[in-house]
Amino acid sequence: MKMAGESRFPDVDSNGSEKNEDIEIIVNVGGTRQVFYGENLNQYPETRLAELINCLSGGYDTIFSLCDDYDPRKREFYFDRDPDAFKCIIDIYYFGEIHMKKGICPICFKNEMEFWKVDLKFLDDCCKTHLSEKKEELEEIARRVQLILDDLGVDASENQWKRCQKYIWKFMEKPESSYSARVIAVLSFLFILISSVVMCVGTIPELQIVDSEGNHVEHPTLDNIETACIGWFTMEYLLRLISSPNKLHFVLSFMNIIDVFAILPFYVSLILTHLGARMMELTNVQQAVQALRIMRIARIFKLARHSSGLQTLTYALKRSFKELGLLLMYLAVGIFVFSALGYTMEQSHPETLFKSIPQSFWWAIITMTTVGYGDIYPKTTLGKLNAAISFLCGVIAIALPIHPIINNFVRYYNKQRVLETAAKHELELMELYSGEGKVGGSKNELEDLAGEGKEHPSWSRQLKVSHSDTFIHLLSDEKHYRTRLQSCK
Repeated sequence: MKMAGESRFPDVDSNGSEKNEDIEIIVNVGGTRQVFYGENLNQYPETRLAELINCLSGGYDTIFSLCDDYDPRKREFYFDRDPDAFKCIIDIYYFGEIHMKKGICPICFKNEMEFWKVDLKFLDDCCKTHLSEKKEELEEIARRVQLILDDLGVDASENQWKRCQKYIWKFMEKPESSYSARVIAVLSFLFILISSVVMCVGTIPELQIVDSEGNHVEHPTLDNIETACIGWFTMEYLLRLISSPNKLHFVLSFMNIIDVFAILPFYVSLILTHLGARMMELTNVQQAVQALRIMRIARIFKLARHSSGLQTLTYALKRSFKELGLLLMYLAVGIFVFSALGYTMEQSHPETLFKSIPQSFWWAIITMTTVGYGDIYPKTTLGKLNAAISFLCGVIAIALPIHPIINNFVRYYNKQRVLETAAKHELELMELYSGEGKVGGSKNELEDLAGEGKEHPSWSRQLKVSHSDTFIHLLSDEKHYRTRLQSCK
């Protein structure tokens, strides 16, 4: 490859007597001129540049089917494409692989590769990772936009029960859909807090009463509040289950399993209290009920349903399993080493507190995590030196994986905000386009258009096509190629 200067093409007669390997072609992409030789381009004959070699004998129709413009005097092909992406793509003819430059949108680069008819398998693995992440983001945006459009749309073919089911689902699951739905979400949040507070307050001895058998039980008032909270949770779960579009997925969802574990202990303990005494001893029944009542702590996890921060933390921890595993491994090795050393060094002291290596594990755990209860401590000089080294190593071991975990949290949190903003941006553009060039369309107009989408296919296509720079292919059935001027910045 060389920059085009004074070089000229060899003449090619109508019979194509000139060998393809000896042909030179000039390609002008966005103002950047490049000279290519046939021997390089013929290595990949299915690409667009290789097809240019044989297009001269096919006439202007063939030529303009491959390029945007052609100068017969200079015999130069013009393309209105991204020159930066093109410089990366032509590496395939010289190195057999393609690397994407930093700052180029992965989706735009993929579209450029499709235009030049270069297979994605030639893209290096490091660049495929960026492309996969971008595709996942676009899929998530498309999913969010489609969910909103589905909520706005009303299918005329649905019966009254389906419409009612859809309304209940939006009412219970999507607080942003209406004012009443937000009120329900706030009430659910308050019931969770009240139930958690009642569970804690009920364990205070001064607020407990003594029953006929001399046992301390919760105050009847607190018990009634607990019953009311369980009634709300039960009604909420049943309404969401009945209105769920996919009941199997609903039942197996993690948060819904948490809801079941928060509700189930109340009913199981109620059954054991009234019926269990007939089948087993009263003492066993009381122990079983007490164990089930402890399971009420599971309802605190219901707060994650109403807190985006807790959801972000959960996903960040899921993505940080490798870092957490390294942390546990570092601590496990340190605990084993320092507990063995502490046991060995403390054996010479007559009042040693290190009776065995397994018992020393507890001392190593609280020392390396800098808790230091003081129930077990070294008394010899070497033991104290070992303790000092152990807690210094513990601080280092805990600090090492913290930075990657924090980065995962910040990255995921920022990503969710970007996706939410992008989904809103797409909807605004759809609304503007649906208004046929008006300055702004009202929300009611968008709802009307979405509702009439199935009856009027043309309106449906207008709603599904975005004309922004962040064009989402998943929302359109048509194939679109963006030019250089439409590339993401």
